[in-house]
Amino acid sequence: MSRSVRAVPAAATVLALVLTGTACEGGVHGTPGGSGLRDPYFPRAGNGGYDVDHYALALDYTPATRRLTGIAVITARATKDLSAFDLDLSGLRVDSVGVDGRDARFNRAGQKLTVRPHDDLREGHTFRTTVRYSGVPRTLTDPDGSEEGWLPTADGALGLGEPVGSMAWFPGNDHPSDKATYDITVTVPQGLQAVSNGELASQSTHGGRTAYHWHTAEPMAGYVATVAIGHFVVTRTEGPGGLPVLTAVDPGQVRASAAVLAQLPGIVKWEEDTFGPYPFSSVGAIIARPGAAGYALETQNRPVFPGAPETGTLVHELAHQWYGDSVTPKSWRDMWLNEGFATYAQWLWQEDHGGDSAQRTFLDYYHRDDDTLWAFPPARPSSAEHISGTPVYQRGAMVLHKIRQKVGDKAFFAFLRAWPAAHRHGNASTADFTAYVQKRFPGVDFGEIWRDWLYGEGKPAHP
Repeated sequence: MSRSVRAVPAAATVLALVLTGTACEGGVHGTPGGSGLRDPYFPRAGNGGYDVDHYALALDYTPATRRLTGIAVITARATKDLSAFDLDLSGLRVDSVGVDGRDARFNRAGQKLTVRPHDDLREGHTFRTTVRYSGVPRTLTDPDGSEEGWLPTADGALGLGEPVGSMAWFPGNDHPSDKATYDITVTVPQGLQAVSNGELASQSTHGGRTAYHWHTAEPMAGYVATVAIGHFVVTRTEGPGGLPVLTAVDPGQVRASAAVLAQLPGIVKWEEDTFGPYPFSSVGAIIARPGAAGYALETQNRPVFPGAPETGTLVHELAHQWYGDSVTPKSWRDMWLNEGFATYAQWLWQEDHGGDSAQRTFLDYYHRDDDTLWAFPPARPSSAEHISGTPVYQRGAMVLHKIRQKVGDKAFFAFLRAWPAAHRHGNASTADFTAYVQKRFPGVDFGEIWRDWLYGEGKPAHP
């Protein structure tokens, strides 16, 4: 990305007891899965007791009324014996919920949809939850003031999810630690396009409405899922090694974006040479009209841009396909593992394409009169408001440059390929990162880097 306890009424208490009871057909005595994963910055995000394997989303949207009708079929595996479990869903009306083909009881409390299946679920059991829902999706405001969720546009809408916006348009386990594969089918009035992640599996028109079915075979975190609805000029080409490239561009941005999009295959090739094989089965970009969103976002397979991006921004968001989308943070405290790497990719691109060296860029930042750069350590943002703050990006990149200085270029560039390969399509924390670096470079003392640059308060004494 380029961003108190209250009393419970008696009736609600009775309902909660019903939902969390342990009726146990088949001898299973389950307990509730847990609401929220206690993320350091978004403690209510995500849910315990299960891991999602697959989302099958069928969305029907009419821009004129802004009404969305959805069916979400969520295939998950119970990680404990469950009597109930939660899904994240903000706004929207829930019309029905079923588990394994049988009606399930449910209730709503804020962003949580609590589901009580007919029978308790045994640990290890793979179960299928079907949620039918409808309404006008919400635009959510992040702690830093930026908007996410469902963003209406002049001719459609844009669904963006970082950090917790995906729950505005589909129910799920809305935390980066639970990744899944996706099938997203979007039906819109004929004449509009609906672009999403992965590959277009089918397209059909009936009764004046067109359905677009997109399939994502590689695991994806919910916050990098996207839907872009509107008028787009869609272009299909090939990148390095025959990699499919799909771009969807607002008609008013075709001319302005032509030059930068022409660089996309070359950028992917350079990033493959630098970071290792591209981790997904297609690549591309979605260029919406300016103002559709206040930021670019590394949505999986094809990042979203509000208007034609600069080359450096395209380099940054495509680098996230390795660092952030394939290797996804375990919690929002680990955001620098996304942004530090993607920012350093920009430094390296400049270094390799006639611009300043990474060392020159590092020193420029170090010597700037900019207190915001040193406001907090990259691995410990001061609050949810600051997970996209300058230290996460620029100081995160400086941590990587300090490692490069310590181990030398040959070892460092091998490390840039090894880290995403070791955690491909998985999750990683800052602790995982530091342990990996220490193991890869035994005998090298990284104590000063971790203490002063990664976790330290204020500006380090020496560059």
